Amino acid sequence: MPARVEDHSRTILDTVVVVDGAPIVTEKKVDALTKVLKKLFSEAGRVRDDGFYMPMGSDGKSKGYLFIGFETVEQADNAVRGMNNKRLDNKHTLLVNKFSDIEKYGEDDEEDEEYVEPPEEPYVEQEHLRSWLKEPNAVDQFILYKGESVGVYWNRKSEAPEVTVNRNNWTETYVTWSPLGSYLCSVHHQGVQLWGGDEFGRKARFVHPGVQLLDFSPCENYLVTWSPEPIQLIPENSPMRASFPFTAADEGKQIVVWSVTTGMPVRTFSSSVSEGGENGPGLHGPKKISWPAFKWSSDDKYLARVIPGQQIFVYETPGLGLLDKKSIKIDGVVDFEFSPAVVNSTGQKGESEHVIAYWTPEINNQSARVTLMTIPSKEVIRTRNLFNVAECRLHWQNKGAFLCVKVVRFTKTKKSTFTNLEFFRLNEKNIPVEVVELKETVVNFAWEPAGDRLVIISTIDMPAAPGAAPAARPPPGKVPGMPGSGGPVKTSVSFYGLERSKGISGQFRHITTVERKSSNSIFWSPKGRFVVVAAVGGTSNNTGELDFWDFDFEGEKKEIPGAEDVPANLTLMASGQHYQLTDIEWDPTGRYVATSSSMWGRAMETGYRIWDVKGQLMREEHVERFKQLLWRPRPPTLLSKEQQREVRKNLREYSKVFEQEDIAEESQASKELIAQRLRLLEEWRAWRKAVEAELAEARDGVIPLALQSEEDGSEVIEEIVEEVISEKEEEIED
Repeated sequence: MPARVEDHSRTILDTVVVVDGAPIVTEKKVDALTKVLKKLFSEAGRVRDDGFYMPMGSDGKSKGYLFIGFETVEQADNAVRGMNNKRLDNKHTLLVNKFSDIEKYGEDDEEDEEYVEPPEEPYVEQEHLRSWLKEPNAVDQFILYKGESVGVYWNRKSEAPEVTVNRNNWTETYVTWSPLGSYLCSVHHQGVQLWGGDEFGRKARFVHPGVQLLDFSPCENYLVTWSPEPIQLIPENSPMRASFPFTAADEGKQIVVWSVTTGMPVRTFSSSVSEGGENGPGLHGPKKISWPAFKWSSDDKYLARVIPGQQIFVYETPGLGLLDKKSIKIDGVVDFEFSPAVVNSTGQKGESEHVIAYWTPEINNQSARVTLMTIPSKEVIRTRNLFNVAECRLHWQNKGAFLCVKVVRFTKTKKSTFTNLEFFRLNEKNIPVEVVELKETVVNFAWEPAGDRLVIISTIDMPAAPGAAPAARPPPGKVPGMPGSGGPVKTSVSFYGLERSKGISGQFRHITTVERKSSNSIFWSPKGRFVVVAAVGGTSNNTGELDFWDFDFEGEKKEIPGAEDVPANLTLMASGQHYQLTDIEWDPTGRYVATSSSMWGRAMETGYRIWDVKGQLMREEHVERFKQLLWRPRPPTLLSKEQQREVRKNLREYSKVFEQEDIAEESQASKELIAQRLRLLEEWRAWRKAVEAELAEARDGVIPLALQSEEDGSEVIEEIVEEVISEKEEEIED
């Protein structure tokens, strides 16, 4: 066969895919199934007129597989990427492969047609990715990244951290933990690596040249990476081609969604999206990246992104195909957020669904609007019209029970702004909305985890910044919502809670306000109750003030006018300071909080401090070229709600046991210190005795008096005494 004809045949085969797992139907239903499958695969590209073939068996039924031919190789690659593992219905999942790949694996003519069972490989025990949770005292781990070394340490209260592993050049840029703490992630120019287990061995490697940003899905099933360098194919003759995971369909893309389990890309995307499609270069070329570019549902089932002003794309895992094969078109849409938890709503089948909240500005004499929509049914369950809106920010409570919309409004003169807080209650009938009007500009807002109390930081010294995008992470040291790094801004810190009378929820009530602060950031304990309000920002004029608050102080109950029914006893436990503070992070158990000054945040005096919940300083260390301190996250508890309530009920009894264990541990530490000192003393005595023997041998058995010692350990000490022999007085005349 001439080379040109052979190449043409090869190209034709590269456009054909083999689909397995299709329903087995009779001849009467073939046309209906063909219509469904053609429509489904047309998402990947144009199917040739003669490019659909479904073999039939002698029994008059289809065989469960078919062949589909596309017009181009790129379209066939799209079909494999987007349709493989696609659920057609509850009983059928499609498996899609290139025909040329199947042919390639069957080219070996020397292969024995008789099946030979492969030899059984010896079992090799794998490291458990959550082995650190077996620590009997629930001690937490954290990362210290300083200079060129990255270390993982056990937190030992006020004692020096105990190192688990420490490696130089473990990363080229920064490190981070996966959301559940299973993996330590290092970032390199050639890609991302995941480490885990007792010895922190490499568990996965994702090749993405020039990668800079990454984001895990909440359940750690997927990893999203971004590189400013578009993907370029490696030549076929390159030795790196075998490990390069991308195809021609991925060329020019910058965002990759990976499967953490397989280590392979699921789908690639462009950084910006064109008006007519999901993967175009954008109408006006590439724009500044907003990270994370995609937002996940709480169970990893859906992944979504917004085209500002146009539409929202929602993709289904595992294949990342477009939900219902079309986007959600919303004129003027600015931003959206998934609810952090599945809410109980009446979907199409009466099942619980996810909820997304999005907002649109005032367009064509139409008011601004906040909308709640269920996913996957796309049913609008609540809308709220807003007027004179400059900007909106969406803040979900982490259980999905409340949504707070921070609305920045223009005054009547349009020369200044003020803030409203619109609270949506999703667990109540018809989702009522409560409005709290503030006269100042809200700088920061934070819900109590799993609670209904909140902290607000506001100011009258700084105008609002409509349209400002939330800060991306990394680089570390940037706090979302904090003011600019100019001169100090005086702020007010306000505390609110939901009143409850006889178990019935009332309104959000103001508890108290602390004025004339420089605070700009709020950090709740992951267990709620305790909160740190701080001034964060590595500038020379930042004093790094810290206030440690307890919402449920166990002392005398304070009477708060107007908030008598709010379940709170707010108390300032302590105030501290960390000069040029750049980062704050709670440990996952809520027992300790770490503050740090990072060189990435332009701090001059770098290092970290660890505090307890009462604001007492437990440990301080000044570290040159300090970069990161990150606590290792913990997965959700395995205890049921009843078991958790039982633990809280008997917490005082448990605390007594823990205090006794702490005393015993401190006593044991003292005993170990005394034993160490005795051991060092015995080593010194043995060394001295050896030196005496050497000197005695060198001087024919004569030992200097000062070095003589007896067998019982007593020593002869040479004492110097001054003795006056004579005195003489002389008189001197002037």
